[in-house]
Amino acid sequence: MTAFLIFAGTYLVLAIGRLPGFRVDRTGAAIIGASLMVASNILTLDEAWAAINYDTIILLFGMMIVVANLRLSGFFTAVSSWVVEHAHRPLLLLAAIILIGGLFSAFFVNDTMCLVLTPLVLEITSRLGRKPVPYLLAVAMASNIGSVATITGNPQNMMIGSFSHIPYRTFAAALTPTAAVGLALTMIVIALIYRQEFRQESKLTVEHRAVRVNRALMWKSLAASVAMIVFFFAGWPVPKVAVIAGALLLLTRRIKPERVYREIDWSLLVMFIGLFIVIAGVEKARLSDDLFAIAGRFHLERTAPMAIFAALLSNLVSNVPAVLVFKSFVPQLPDAARAWITLAMASTLAGNLTVLGSVANLIVMQRARHEVEITFWEYARAGIPLTILSLAAGVWLIR
Repeated sequence: MTAFLIFAGTYLVLAIGRLPGFRVDRTGAAIIGASLMVASNILTLDEAWAAINYDTIILLFGMMIVVANLRLSGFFTAVSSWVVEHAHRPLLLLAAIILIGGLFSAFFVNDTMCLVLTPLVLEITSRLGRKPVPYLLAVAMASNIGSVATITGNPQNMMIGSFSHIPYRTFAAALTPTAAVGLALTMIVIALIYRQEFRQESKLTVEHRAVRVNRALMWKSLAASVAMIVFFFAGWPVPKVAVIAGALLLLTRRIKPERVYREIDWSLLVMFIGLFIVIAGVEKARLSDDLFAIAGRFHLERTAPMAIFAALLSNLVSNVPAVLVFKSFVPQLPDAARAWITLAMASTLAGNLTVLGSVANLIVMQRARHEVEITFWEYARAGIPLTILSLAAGVWLIR
């Protein structure tokens, strides 16, 4: 009962976002929940230490360093600016934003692309006199969908990659078609809902503006990134490759290490550690057996029920905590590999359902809030149909 109360309380705060009446956020809830599991003697300190999945933490940490160097070099901004400036029609501009957001999110974490693209899109649409909302929605939704393609696309995929030990190329082969179809659906849904914006086919002309680029750092970061991706597909251990690439990029005379450290999402790493311990307490208390029995009634061994259940849970408590709930009983399913792939697909695509569905959405809304307000319902107009269509496509493709 104690384990259940700690688990339920932690996930309630994760669902709400904060502990009412206190300044406790999601990371704080994970820390408190983990500490209570130890304080109540459900777990010993040694068991709590052993519960942490270091492969996931190392992978996420290494990727954060690599992405930080690419971002600080100006690479993402330079490429995005060039592509967007050469899109001379509203529909081409939308397609360019979707392509850039989706492609880079597949390898370099979706949150990063939202941080880079949101101010760029706001500047371009302001200079062109276009309505920014559909293009901002494209940033958030394409980044979410593109990230489904690989293990390094988002944090929940990184966790699934560590738990399942599915090779990087196998994971990418299974979910790249879903990402491609999802990006095409993003284009169609946004173009239809905002057809007034895209009905005008007059030529758009964007003046070139110089982007500050640290060329030495950019080429070094690109070389490390390309080598890293090659080793991923060659079958090398993904966490090992990522952390070595990150470590090599710290060997520099051109950039202060403090600037790189500021780019690392330390609170996310701590939240992961806390949640690993909370879930370990649930497993030790045998609550996972009860959850598995309940799940069995919904036939989660089948692709469609698993996708629906994972999508709903991801919108209730966020996708990372949702994936951790599945950690103990997915290996017990008849086809565990397909279940992990389905979970990755559903938990990621579910992020487009509402503005609260993923951190990437919130980043776009927060960075754009001084110039344009995107309401919950404005987002849902495109998010709900896109999520339903992309989930249906994902289930069909996985089957």
